[in-house]
Amino acid sequence: MRIPFARKARIVAAALATALSLTSLTACGGSSGSGDSKSLEMWTFKQSHVSALRAAAKEFKKETGISVSIEAYTPDDAYTTKIQSAAKTGDLPDLLEVNSDGGDRVLGAAGILADISADFKGDWADRIQPAVQDSGFVTELRYKNSLNKESKEHGIKKGARYSVPLTVGTFGIVYANKKMLADAGITKAPANWQEFLDALKATKAKDPKNGGLSLGLKVPATGLTWLLQPMAFAQLGQQDYEKLWSKDETKDFGSPNGVKVLSMYDQVTPYWMPGSQTLTIDQADQAFAQGKSAFDVGGTFTLAYLKQNGMNPDDVLAFGMPAPEDGAVPDLALGPLALTGVSITTSSKQPDNAKKWMEFLSQQDVATQFAKDATDLPATELGADSAKVLGPTLSALVDSFKGTPESTYDPSRGDEFRPVGYEQDDVGAVLADLSPLKQQSVEETARKIRELNQSYWKAAGQ
Repeated sequence: MRIPFARKARIVAAALATALSLTSLTACGGSSGSGDSKSLEMWTFKQSHVSALRAAAKEFKKETGISVSIEAYTPDDAYTTKIQSAAKTGDLPDLLEVNSDGGDRVLGAAGILADISADFKGDWADRIQPAVQDSGFVTELRYKNSLNKESKEHGIKKGARYSVPLTVGTFGIVYANKKMLADAGITKAPANWQEFLDALKATKAKDPKNGGLSLGLKVPATGLTWLLQPMAFAQLGQQDYEKLWSKDETKDFGSPNGVKVLSMYDQVTPYWMPGSQTLTIDQADQAFAQGKSAFDVGGTFTLAYLKQNGMNPDDVLAFGMPAPEDGAVPDLALGPLALTGVSITTSSKQPDNAKKWMEFLSQQDVATQFAKDATDLPATELGADSAKVLGPTLSALVDSFKGTPESTYDPSRGDEFRPVGYEQDDVGAVLADLSPLKQQSVEETARKIRELNQSYWKAAGQ
């Protein structure tokens, strides 16, 4: 199951840390096939990446004579177990695809991943989107956090780099069924929040059973992080948006600004797909792919999953969460996050060839083809001509990143303005009682989120 990024990183990191610590691992031995200096082995946990990586590997062999075998082990817990077992027996591959900014550092701390900071520079580094270039790198802050007794990253080295970003993504992407929109008289993406509500109303009126909005609200944080937060950022601007989580009760969720944001979120309530609060993220996406909803909220990564479930990307209209026309940021952009990266294991007998493969994957033409084949967005900065290859739906996802620093909602921010110990699922559960459950009013929701937020500040002693 795909879950909100911050929580997913914590879960994967914790699982890896526990599994690896139980086995007292040391990176030893070599990868299978390591005696062949022209053959590399790479593992991934992303089934949707396998065919794209294999296609890239064919081109890589033509260019270098080096072959790369790609194997997938899914789901995430099976991948963790596979790495754990291979590390014990010395049978790790040369390369691993890893969860960025979590799984990579845990494996680095365990001594399984090599530090490639000396090599990732120059043209190679410059190809990667600036917003995610630090992913995989142990900054001063990340190193300091690793010294905390509760950290799962004991052993990482300041200044080390344990992965290079492969894919990026963001939350707050809306997918719409083109046919259902056309049936309701809609031919283009909503330009603002009101047009989005109008489109929801139109599709629901045309098809009361299937014309609504799906989102996996069984994971409580999704409504908060994927819909309300980007909309609130656009309505209030960065400073007032961040103050919603402050200790200042004149600016928090109980303030007029907070009530305004919650009232706007509540405008979606009539349009939820029936049973949304019981659906996992995958189930909500599957429902959309099956025509049980006209709209689906997710991330850039959702498109590949829709394709896996039989939906043609050309039949989908994709756009970033629409901004309120009268808001502080009417031209909202969504900031990219590093989602997965590629790492070299310390047991690889051919790290130089492994680095050549990693650098090859970052080349613009290779990354563009990977995006098309995987229906996913690469970390490489794509050129203007990429739209001709990617097609309209993937290009729309790329376009959602385009904005100024002031107009870009960055989902990776949070530690800077939220209290230590903040739990987004708890806040999301309160929000769900407002919408879709209609069990409490906007004012009651504002008060409860305020009380919860203040309890975090108090517990943190900040």
